[in-house]
Amino acid sequence: MDTATEFGRLIGPLRRAVLRTRRAAELPDLPEAQIELLRALAEAGPLSPRQAADRLRLAPSTISNLVRTMTAAGLVERKPSATDLRTVHLIATPTALEMLHTYDRTSTAALHRALANLAPHNREAIERALPALAELLTVLEADS
Repeated sequence: MDTATEFGRLIGPLRRAVLRTRRAAELPDLPEAQIELLRALAEAGPLSPRQAADRLRLAPSTISNLVRTMTAAGLVERKPSATDLRTVHLIATPTALEMLHTYDRTSTAALHRALANLAPHNREAIERALPALAELLTVLEADS
């Protein structure tokens, strides 16, 4: 089996295994797209829906659906722009930011435990692969 096929088969189960760590912290089962939007708002601060769509490389309609669901759940607030009343800014609520912080802390701890259980040469291989994985992400995003 070639590298691309093997990597493709592993990436989904790895991502889901990390996402399952939120159950240990009794966090809600948020879809990955909602987590990504919360992370973008936490990192960048308030964003317009268009800025969020561009940043996450999602269709504006997808952002609208996410925002509608997340607003109803109390995770995102829509604030009118002070300079352009036609524009709103999306803001992660304090509850959402705390949930994201708890999720990150929980998943990081799970990854630390898992990495500690690997053979040293495999742990080092993963560490050495991180820059290549970051570059792979950049290339894949540029291609899409």
